[in-house]
Amino acid sequence: MLHELDDAYLRALRDEDVRVIILAADGPDFSSGHDLTLDSTDTYDMTGVTARTMTGGFTAAGAEGWYATEEELFLGLCLRWRDIPRPTIAQVHGRVVGGGLLLMWPCDLVVAADDTVFTDPVGAFGCGIGEYFVQPWEMGHRRTKEMLFTGESIDAVDAHALGMVNRVVPRAELEAETLAMAERIAKRPTFGVRLAKRAVNQTLDLQGQRSAVEAAFGLHHLAHSHNRELHDSLVDPAGIPLVREEARSRAVRAPGVRLGTEPS
Repeated sequence: MLHELDDAYLRALRDEDVRVIILAADGPDFSSGHDLTLDSTDTYDMTGVTARTMTGGFTAAGAEGWYATEEELFLGLCLRWRDIPRPTIAQVHGRVVGGGLLLMWPCDLVVAADDTVFTDPVGAFGCGIGEYFVQPWEMGHRRTKEMLFTGESIDAVDAHALGMVNRVVPRAELEAETLAMAERIAKRPTFGVRLAKRAVNQTLDLQGQRSAVEAAFGLHHLAHSHNRELHDSLVDPAGIPLVREEARSRAVRAPGVRLGTEPS
């Protein structure tokens, strides 16, 4: 799916008539994240896969093969999508869990339905942090620690207040409002928008974001090696039913916050 998404981004970039890219999803939720039918060495078989990020060594023994796999799928693709030279908008609804955040965060803007709940469950898996670690920039360092330490989700209203989400709208109006934002951007000069995106991303890099992401990726793999020694698995298997139970029991606040308004 990740490589199919990458193909879709490439098709959009090759079409000069495409001025804004929207990432959206069907179904009741935006994304339930990583496949939990681990051990992931089978789930994410890279046989015959052409890497998009100049990495390789997927079949190597020990930690090397899985490091290369995640470097391609969960770190490299996120960094690649972050720097797409067109504006991108994530249109999210329902649950956005774990790997779903990695699909959303590389986008430039986020429009969320008022039923959206964001969850990062990696702490329950004994992993500490995910592969693409941008939370301190997305929600601030204290709320990041709270989410990682407790597994507590945040809803769309809180995400808007933290700056992780640009706008919150009723679910029934999500697609229309996202398209309206895209159409407004599309009316502006493409090169100006491209330069603005580059300037903001370069500023984040000067603040250390990219270096921090790559350093955190190493810590993530230390956790995988630790779990393999303790549990013979990439993650602590006790976390899987816990995360599923918590995700299914989330009560979603739906305050009906309108486009461009501040949450009450």
